[in-house]
Amino acid sequence: MAIKINTEKRIFTLETKHTMYQMQADTYGVLRHLWYGAKTGCDMSYLQDYPDVGFSGNPHDAGNDRTYSLDTLPLEYAGAGIGDFRVPAVEAVHADGSCALDLRYYSHTVKQGKYAIAGLPALYAGEDEAETLEVVLRDTASAVEVTLKYGVLPELDVVTRCAEIRNLGEAPVTLTKAASLCLDMGQGSWEWIHFYGRHAMERQAERRPLLHGIQESSSTRGTSSHHQNPTVLLCTPDCTETSGACVGAALVYSGSHQTKIECDQLGQVRVVMGIHPDLFRWELGAGECFATPEVLLSYSSTGLETLSHQFHRAIREHICRGKYQLAERPVLINNWEATYFGFDTEKILHIAEEAARLGVDMLVLDDGWFGKRDDDCSGLGDWFVNEKKLSGGLYDLVEKIKAMGMRFGIWFEPEMISEDSDLYRAHPDWAIRIPERSPMRGRYQLVLDMTNPEVQEYLFRVMSEVLHSADISYVKWDMNRSISDWYTQTLPADRQGEMPHRYVLGLYALLERLTAAFPEVLFEGCSGGGGRFDAGMLYYCPQIWCSDDTDAIERLTIQHGTSFGYPVCTMGAHVSACPNHQTGRTTPIDTRAVVAMSGTFGYELDLGKLKRAECTAVKNQIKRFKRLNDLIRTGDYYRLTDPAENAYFTAWQFAAEDGSEALLNLVVTHPQANPLPIHLCFRGLEEDAVYELDGIDYFGSRYAHDVEDGIHKGMRFSGSTLLYAGVVLPQLFGDYPSVQLHLTRKG
Repeated sequence: MAIKINTEKRIFTLETKHTMYQMQADTYGVLRHLWYGAKTGCDMSYLQDYPDVGFSGNPHDAGNDRTYSLDTLPLEYAGAGIGDFRVPAVEAVHADGSCALDLRYYSHTVKQGKYAIAGLPALYAGEDEAETLEVVLRDTASAVEVTLKYGVLPELDVVTRCAEIRNLGEAPVTLTKAASLCLDMGQGSWEWIHFYGRHAMERQAERRPLLHGIQESSSTRGTSSHHQNPTVLLCTPDCTETSGACVGAALVYSGSHQTKIECDQLGQVRVVMGIHPDLFRWELGAGECFATPEVLLSYSSTGLETLSHQFHRAIREHICRGKYQLAERPVLINNWEATYFGFDTEKILHIAEEAARLGVDMLVLDDGWFGKRDDDCSGLGDWFVNEKKLSGGLYDLVEKIKAMGMRFGIWFEPEMISEDSDLYRAHPDWAIRIPERSPMRGRYQLVLDMTNPEVQEYLFRVMSEVLHSADISYVKWDMNRSISDWYTQTLPADRQGEMPHRYVLGLYALLERLTAAFPEVLFEGCSGGGGRFDAGMLYYCPQIWCSDDTDAIERLTIQHGTSFGYPVCTMGAHVSACPNHQTGRTTPIDTRAVVAMSGTFGYELDLGKLKRAECTAVKNQIKRFKRLNDLIRTGDYYRLTDPAENAYFTAWQFAAEDGSEALLNLVVTHPQANPLPIHLCFRGLEEDAVYELDGIDYFGSRYAHDVEDGIHKGMRFSGSTLLYAGVVLPQLFGDYPSVQLHLTRKG
């Protein structure tokens, strides 16, 4: 049993293979958090011994016990207005105008399997893979009930959390905050890692000591955003990739979010994560219920590497769904950087011919194929083929591409509308805008009101018509602006605060319908690249455009930061043209491929402009990637260096879960005169096994000495040698050279 209950002490213990989560309903019914960390098998309540803390109030039912205060106790789900002055998890306004919620234990239920959340993505598991604990709390004075749901997945070392808030009374209750997670860490010293950024430079890992007071990672942009990813890590000061304690929390949600971390007067740390409360108000009528998004929690006592592996397996095997959940993804060519809006059938077929000749699996037609779409200013919403560009329509084009041995994919930006479009002229009321105010534009476009069922129905119909019109295997789902001007005609004035969340629910409802109707289609998420890279979108789209930044050297830090919470198989990554369109940098084509191979892999350039040697390189890259695809897609990922700390080179590695093979990748980002040797140890191998170096490739480099003097193809090593002594690479010269080493177990 993963869930153990001591009925006498009212202690609830959630156990996974290596971790333990424990809480207790105390004498007064307050649900205290006792422990989240390494498995101890003990009652951890002994750790809670609190003094009389000045200016921390005491509940009335505690009598004269001044040591008992909700302001100091670690709580499972903190209400507001009850003498706990720390960040609350839930806030509500009652019919009488009061705002207090004093939540006390009422009941609990244990169920086999993993709970689901109606209308929201959530981790899923078989009946034999998970257990669910539901703990019901009730406010002492009102008719508000909160059900805390915990999903326990023992083999993954993952615990999930969400909350359902129900109004059992007759009078309406208005929620002004409804977090998914409240986690009080009473013991230890902690630092935090968050993933900040901007468009084309997403998920930059930043580690800082926790300060007393409140630290925040959030987005109010209507999406999870380029700027702050909804994943946060806590770690001890001594935590490294391979040692030390750390906790990760990932919100399964694609809208505005907030994580607040408070270090209180006693040095305790509280993490509150969920929907951003700004602009959030949700009315609960009699009997109505509000469900929060889910949070994935995981703990590691052996460093950040283990924590990432736990997140990777959870997302890869229990968030991603459908045909392509675990399957090999097609190597694609996207025409965007090759043509932008300036293409016709002939130009697309020419790109396809070159791609087919080199071994590419799929051509993706990006923006500009529909309506009057010759630039950013028009056409969005008019999802019908522009036959001035594509004579004969999509069907003829797709059939010709299929005859070349390739599949076909297409770009949509369904949530957007251009003012210069037939759709806007017919339905201006479908665009998000505040009455009597001019709308805020982004990329010359407005946003469709996804809370409106008519909008959802229209998008489902027109997208279905396109997908039925030809043999389309892939959809790139783009979204190129933040959302402002929150207002919808589908809700009355006093319920406009529900719109941001209802927008996300509408998006999910449309995605659920389309992915169910077209199960053979691979949906890839995109939002200005990686602006909506979160576990919520991965529930519908098993891969997401990692970033609009296609520069290989820039991508090293982007993919590094992304890897802390998300598996490589979810990262859309492409070889782009050089000089790079964003940075002007020129990087060897094979080095660009080494970087892009740590993702779903493809190309975004005009293959017809490549030199003969570059074409040969592309052909070989595709063959090499397909040979290594299973290892890259399903293997464990290891960050061997931190690109923010190592200016000389960046290295990373894959190892099969069973230790049967490994792939080491390295890119020199700053060649040095008279450099120190590059010395790297492998990870994830078996100590007692023998490994053969069956592939060693140096790209874009001259060498200081004959490489045969060092390591070379065919050499054999013991696993312990590779783990503890490692390998030394020859000095690499030139602009951004790279190396790939492939090992296989021989006995």
